[in-house]
Amino acid sequence: MELQKFSYDNKIVKYFAYATMIWGIIGMLVGLTAALQLAYPEFFNDYLGFSWLSFGRIRPLHTNAVIFAFVGNGIFTGVYYSLQRLLKARMWSDKLSYINFWGWQFIIVCAVVTLPMGITSSKEYAELEWWIDILIAGIWVVWGWNMFATIMHRRVSHLYVAIWFYIGTFVTVAILHIFNSFAIPVSFMKSYSWYAGVQDALVQWWYGHNAVAFFLTTPYLGLMYYFVPKAANRPVYSYRLSIIHFWALIFMYIWAGPHHLLYTALPDWAQSLGVVFSIMLIAPSWGGMLNGLLTLRGAWDRVRDDVTLKFMVVALTAYGMATFEGPLLSLKSVNIISHFTDWTVAHVHVGGLGWNGMLTFGMLYWLFPKMFRVKLWSKKMANQHFWIATLGIILYAVPIYIAGFMQGLMWQDFNADGTLVNGDFLKIVDQMKPYYVLRSLGGLLYLTGAVMMFINLYKTAKSGDFLANEEAEAPALPKSLSEKGEKWHRKLERKPIKFMIWSIIVVAIGGLVEIVPTIIVKSNVPTIASVKPYTPLELEGRDLYVKEGCYNCHSQMIRPLRFETARYGEYSKAGEFVYDHPFQWGSKRTGPDLAREGGLRSNYWHYQHMISPKDVSPGSIMPAYTWMKTNDLDISYLPKKIRAMQTLGVPYPEGYDKIALADLEKQSASIALDIINNLPKEVQANMRKEDEVAKLQKKEVIAIIAYLQRLGVDIKGTPEDERPNH
Repeated sequence: MELQKFSYDNKIVKYFAYATMIWGIIGMLVGLTAALQLAYPEFFNDYLGFSWLSFGRIRPLHTNAVIFAFVGNGIFTGVYYSLQRLLKARMWSDKLSYINFWGWQFIIVCAVVTLPMGITSSKEYAELEWWIDILIAGIWVVWGWNMFATIMHRRVSHLYVAIWFYIGTFVTVAILHIFNSFAIPVSFMKSYSWYAGVQDALVQWWYGHNAVAFFLTTPYLGLMYYFVPKAANRPVYSYRLSIIHFWALIFMYIWAGPHHLLYTALPDWAQSLGVVFSIMLIAPSWGGMLNGLLTLRGAWDRVRDDVTLKFMVVALTAYGMATFEGPLLSLKSVNIISHFTDWTVAHVHVGGLGWNGMLTFGMLYWLFPKMFRVKLWSKKMANQHFWIATLGIILYAVPIYIAGFMQGLMWQDFNADGTLVNGDFLKIVDQMKPYYVLRSLGGLLYLTGAVMMFINLYKTAKSGDFLANEEAEAPALPKSLSEKGEKWHRKLERKPIKFMIWSIIVVAIGGLVEIVPTIIVKSNVPTIASVKPYTPLELEGRDLYVKEGCYNCHSQMIRPLRFETARYGEYSKAGEFVYDHPFQWGSKRTGPDLAREGGLRSNYWHYQHMISPKDVSPGSIMPAYTWMKTNDLDISYLPKKIRAMQTLGVPYPEGYDKIALADLEKQSASIALDIINNLPKEVQANMRKEDEVAKLQKKEVIAIIAYLQRLGVDIKGTPEDERPNH
């Protein structure tokens, strides 16, 4: 059979590889900064009081940079290298490859600019605003188009297992991203989620959990199935296990999102489905891990000397640990302890640092000598990186696990008389500080290893001769692809479009069963007559709460558990959140829950607490929001916000957008006057009260106080005449 000559495009792989390393270092540096803010809050939050550096703003920047910049570029690095070789074909379009590269980097830059400015949707792992979401969808389609066009022009008859995972990643991430991102724009930099309350929570965690599943897991499993056998020079242990692993994983994973919402206001049937499928996930997850580790049979003697294999073994081990712990955390008895604590943070970082990070490092150490046709510049430095990174993971995870266990147990501790042992939340916060310091040290070690790798691989590249277009040859794809006696899956592997369609069907089942009833069946989200829409000032305050990232440290969800109701008040109900676009239940309690905060403290207390929290609450690690005292509240979009809420079904009266500003000014003047009246007498004596009220009522801090004072008021039964009205 005549061989066809062609070449592989290594240049696009090099571009993505450098982007992976650069963004990885940046993302880890931002993460270290966030960790230090918790470990040394006085320095970062008081002496360096920049709004764009506050924890609530840079924490989502860290997660986006690590997930979509570091891991995202790592995915494209591995896919562009492996796909061409598995299909014996150059990428279908070089132009699309480079649109993919530059478009993805532009999206990352947009995130780097907008998130520290407080431009966020507040949805976990989906914080970017509506127009960036559209860009993401477009670039994702560019990648998928190029991938499928290359598959259709391949020179091999069937699709290798790694490509199954690439296809599953493409179709599922597209579905998740599009449905979770439905929003109504108010301006270029502001939008409201199309969903509200319970529905928004379910859609978000259907997306959030499966962003972990189909962005951090399935594509990396595809890379594992290519690079582990290549590095070990061994075939994959079991083809049959690969088939079970793929189809079982993509079917079960999509159901598991509700395990993030156990004991919340989500309907019980949805919670139970999430738990059942989470437990079942152990089987395919560990099947994949074992398939990877057993591929190394006969090559274990090489692991000691081959730095690439060292990284990959630790990656697979971390994957196994994380995918055992995930189902464990979905058990209600365990979730009572773990939810809202640092235990979840430790769990996520075992997967992120161990699985994604170490596999990426191993892949890059394998790729650079290949592409630059030279030996690794320093094998010794690579081995040092391995041990530093491994120690960094341990030093990060172990203290935060301990912190999480302590939080979960200390929150639940009761005295013999039925009162809480640690009724003061700050007593527990104070116990966490040593562990936050150790976590920061672990993060510093891991970052140091990444910098060492960058230097090592840069030196490797400088000493080598880069092969931009790698010549290859292979016979053309046979005209007839059918073979007698083929099993069903071998037949399916020859038909990529049918393979994609079946992947969509398998993935869509779980999402449809869980989400559709919650959205269209009203009994799943019962309403409460006393719950009213936010006043204009409260709505603006809520937007500031989102802007400042307060949801990163505070929950607004009291679970029906004795220790939670004793600490925070009556448990939360689904009908409380029907006007919350987006929901604000939170996923971590670095600070206390705020669901019943309204009316518990005076306006003056909140004013002081926002400006100088450590003076008001000694031991607090909350940032000082000094800029909210000086920044004027931007009300230019208020009429549009009211109209957007009306479009979403919030029952503001017709034409209310035209009089909303007057209501806002009336309520803000009332709060400002109350604060001024509570100032020390000697301070009041040296001011003209009317002028000070007029100045203060225009500031951002007044709006966020109005929002905080509203939380839980409708449920607590505040008389109608005491409630701010429209």
